[in-house]
Amino acid sequence: MNTTGHIERDDLVLFAMQLLSREETALAAAHIEQCPECRRELAEVQGDLAIYAMTVDMQTPPAEAKERLLKQVAHEKKIIPIDIAQEPVLPGPSFSGRRSLSDDDLPQRSFAGSVFPWLGWALAAGLAVTTGNFYLQRTALQGSIAEQKDQIAQLTVDAATAHQVMETLTDRNAMRVTLTKAQAAPVPQARATYVADKGTLIFQANNMEQLQPAKVYELWLIPANGSSPIPAGTFHPDERGYASVIMPPLPKGVQAKAFGVTIENEGGSQTPTLPIIMVGT
Repeated sequence: MNTTGHIERDDLVLFAMQLLSREETALAAAHIEQCPECRRELAEVQGDLAIYAMTVDMQTPPAEAKERLLKQVAHEKKIIPIDIAQEPVLPGPSFSGRRSLSDDDLPQRSFAGSVFPWLGWALAAGLAVTTGNFYLQRTALQGSIAEQKDQIAQLTVDAATAHQVMETLTDRNAMRVTLTKAQAAPVPQARATYVADKGTLIFQANNMEQLQPAKVYELWLIPANGSSPIPAGTFHPDERGYASVIMPPLPKGVQAKAFGVTIENEGGSQTPTLPIIMVGT
């Protein structure tokens, strides 16, 4: 004990590990029973030992630790009073009264008996560490199996969806619809049919926008030889946006590179006014 009348922390550690002598253990137990402060510190020591047992790697103690342990558990020679009436009759001179036996007269304690409390604590710590490792490994394995099951389930769903997509795209009875923006103006379209050797042309257009007064659409034939565009007739779309140019006067044998449409003044023009609003090659 220290000067304050309480048990030293080192002695509390030895007490918790059951490494004190029998007399010291009895004195410490009696004091702890009457001292709340020492009981509280003993609880902290036991908690620290338990945490240490769960975290420390189990290793064989070095020789120096073994020697210190033997010194700690070794007992000083003690004089044990024995009643002469209880002694066995021994050969030799007789005497009366009481005599004392020292530790040399008693059977020596074995090393296993001296360190048995320490070995018990070490074995318990090793079992706690091993059990904790097994629990962590089991938990990690269960988590991995659950994750793999989720991945397999998702892959199964993805494969089934892909199969349905392929069946839908290749089904002969499928209805295929093209959607456009609602209430959007239809795009102007036109088709020209031209026979160069005969100089014959049929032009048809739809969805054409209405023009301002004194304006007219004009069709142009753009020769393949790079010469100037040839006017191929003017037209006005009707109220539905439909228009056509049928058999305009064109020279024969002119190979066409493209056809174009411009907006011109009423009566047409001999050269196209840019921009060309429709073109087709």
